[in-house]
Amino acid sequence: FFLLKLHCTLIPSLVFVDTVTGKVVCRNGLLVVRDDPKGLEFPWGPKPFAEVVAGPLLRNNRQTTDSSSLEGHYVGVYFSAHWCPPCRSLTRVLVETYRAVKESGQKFEIVFVSADRSEESFKQYFSEMPWLAVPYSDEARRSRLNRLYGIQGIPTLILLDAEGHMITRQGRVEVLNDPECRLFPWHPRPVLELSESNAVQLHEGPCLVLFVDAEEEGELEPAKELIQPIAEKLMAKYKAKEEEMPLLFFVAGEDDMTESLRDYTNLPEAAPLLTILDMSARAKYVSDVEEITPAVVDQFVSDFLADKLKPEPI
Repeated sequence: FFLLKLHCTLIPSLVFVDTVTGKVVCRNGLLVVRDDPKGLEFPWGPKPFAEVVAGPLLRNNRQTTDSSSLEGHYVGVYFSAHWCPPCRSLTRVLVETYRAVKESGQKFEIVFVSADRSEESFKQYFSEMPWLAVPYSDEARRSRLNRLYGIQGIPTLILLDAEGHMITRQGRVEVLNDPECRLFPWHPRPVLELSESNAVQLHEGPCLVLFVDAEEEGELEPAKELIQPIAEKLMAKYKAKEEEMPLLFFVAGEDDMTESLRDYTNLPEAAPLLTILDMSARAKYVSDVEEITPAVVDQFVSDFLADKLKPEPI
């Protein structure tokens, strides 16, 4: 094993990587060092969700259930805290989402993993939630779940399928974008239209953004169709390797948020404009071509993944 810096949104960050497979073993090495200073659990590889969450879970009526009751369910693992205003806002929406999905007949459960600063705060916050929670007193289990998913900020909602495999880390964005739950369980889409609610994903890692001259709803469809096959091919490749996508794909039209993004990253006003933005590394890559075709996008992505592109500072 060796240590490697990987697109971390917060510092200091410590990531462990297996040099044989190249896969990330643990994204939250700081918690590992804190919780296992003698290395008794080395090599700290990921364990199945069912193993990490194993034990009693609480309901806010003080009843308990065993974690085995989650078997066969879609599960949302909700990292949140009462002291965090965005968390409280998301919780209000998530309560309605939870009830709507359950009423539709889906097997769905949420497990709250508290980051509250006291058991009293935990109890007050959990009283608003109709789902399950890891007991606040079980700090070791809460920490292991944070380590399992490399949690670096809250609120974070991880969605798992019935076998405990991750569907998406972007549950927060999906819940806010889909109040009627039509897309549940929110499998990742190859290409997203950039919006205020999903712009937070620009800070999750490198993102390809195709800026186009479009103001009305529906005008972004040709741009999405242009890059969708490239995104789908990359998604299938990394899904087969059971690895996370190294690049997210967006199309962006003309609105105040897009203009702010252009200003912040000092991009030219041209449209269409093909870029890759790596906000955590404060780097951008701009394709200097007159016409953007599928072949141009495919080559741009391939060159980026092969480290052949020269970054410019943001």
